[in-house]
Amino acid sequence: MSKVKFAVAGLGRIGKIHLDNLLQMDHVEVVAVMDPMEECRKYAHERKIPHIVNTYEELLVVAPFDSVVICSPTDTHADYVEMAAKAGIHVFCEKPLDLSMQRVVEVLKVVKETNIKLMLGFNRRFDKEFRKVHNLVKEGAVGQPHLVKITSRDPGAPPVSYIKQSGGLFLDMTIHDFDMARFVVGKEVDEVYAKGAVLVDPAIGEAGDIDTAVVTLTYTDGTMAVIDNSREAAYGYDQRLEVFGSKGMAQADNNYEDSHRLYTNKGILGSLPLHFFLERYAAAYRSEMASYVASLKNGDAMAVDGTDGLRSLQIGLAAIKSLKEKRPVKIAEIGN
Repeated sequence: MSKVKFAVAGLGRIGKIHLDNLLQMDHVEVVAVMDPMEECRKYAHERKIPHIVNTYEELLVVAPFDSVVICSPTDTHADYVEMAAKAGIHVFCEKPLDLSMQRVVEVLKVVKETNIKLMLGFNRRFDKEFRKVHNLVKEGAVGQPHLVKITSRDPGAPPVSYIKQSGGLFLDMTIHDFDMARFVVGKEVDEVYAKGAVLVDPAIGEAGDIDTAVVTLTYTDGTMAVIDNSREAAYGYDQRLEVFGSKGMAQADNNYEDSHRLYTNKGILGSLPLHFFLERYAAAYRSEMASYVASLKNGDAMAVDGTDGLRSLQIGLAAIKSLKEKRPVKIAEIGN
């Protein structure tokens, strides 16, 4: 069976994860990598990647390949996807495609015109715990969904320099929860009401962002979702999901280092949740890339397409508007 040839653009934390996962897959060959940082290029050298370059322009012409995995900074995503599409190269791109609705719509038009395949990196859809809840809801196990609850709290805030270029909490962190809110019940969001505060680090507030938030979503059928976020949970990476419906409830709890419990007259002790997303979602990243490769080889529709990215961005922009204007915001106000 012929191999699918890949290139990887950007070898930060996510780029390294995707590169290593690709290198372990059958019927896949990584022929080129791009990163401007010497230490990242060294990482690629150690893995014996044939072509290692400094710029994206060089990457597109250094060797023939079928697909590029884009893991570069957010402000490069739209341009890189567009350039790949015009070269007839399929794309896996980390979220978000861009922070501007207009720019995303422009890029998706190019993707459609060039007939390439595009998948967005919303890896939580591939977490086995969350997918189990999704499947139970789809099968009718909880009846008609009434309430969705999503908790997503990081063990520590990223550098303020990252927050300034990432779009802030709603577009770099909560955007995963917005995607999950749509995915887990298969419904579209009609209205967003966001409240936020700076309770973790004053420097985040000085940068114009928040570090703690509660967002209420109302779906088009009246079903509701509540999302709570924090940039800092003292006990580790807190990732939980619940769907409550007319016949019952489905939950996904945190993943733990082990399942031991110590019972004494002082109380009950156990392990903390896995520390961060690298550990919590390691298997999800592998499943995500396997799904992408399978779609390329079989000609199937992508599990997460450009429209999914657009919808999550809409919700994120509505949350930002809601926070600023202190009112519920209709998705229709953000435009298509």
